[in-house]
Amino acid sequence: MKLHTGMGPNPRTVRMFLAEKGVELPLVQVDLMSGENRRPPYLDKNPAGQLPCLELDDGVILAEVLPICEYIEERHPQPPLIGATPEARAVTRMWTRRVDLNIVEPMANGFRYGEGLMLFKDRIHTIPQAADDLKAIGREKLAWLDGLMAGRQFIAAPHVTLADVFLFAFLDFGRTVGQPLDPNLAWISAWFERMAARPSAAASA
Repeated sequence: MKLHTGMGPNPRTVRMFLAEKGVELPLVQVDLMSGENRRPPYLDKNPAGQLPCLELDDGVILAEVLPICEYIEERHPQPPLIGATPEARAVTRMWTRRVDLNIVEPMANGFRYGEGLMLFKDRIHTIPQAADDLKAIGREKLAWLDGLMAGRQFIAAPHVTLADVFLFAFLDFGRTVGQPLDPNLAWISAWFERMAARPSAAASA
């Protein structure tokens, strides 16, 4: 197996997930800034033109962050970052889905249509006039999450899960591109510092 990776929060999510698992894979760096991911031979592997993708030994290509992490979890179930029981897996998937739809997607598109517009305008359909509203949605839903997390150390379980890794990668990226963390979100701020201190955060940067 090898992971085709590069800059940005999506590839970092998978690298951090691997680091939490203690799994090492060969990494193939793909230059997103030059558009290497938007032309062959990368497009022959992942026609969506997005990073990352996981190339299996039999040539099967897995794209999309969450399915890649699901596959890694099944191949390397310890430590469980999605769950060791059906109930734990369902809870982690529920929170990961909430994080994805409510926070990650608005934040990411707010960047693509705003600060990242010059990079993305010729690669995807962009909506510049929506950038500020999308960022506002991300902030509102992050405050919503903050209000639900009292008494917890992590989002979906007493230990780190995919939901934490996924959100951390995007918040850490967001604060470098005009979407800083609100210091008034006490739980999120403390959680972010806990996540940033994990060895996997440094290993995946």
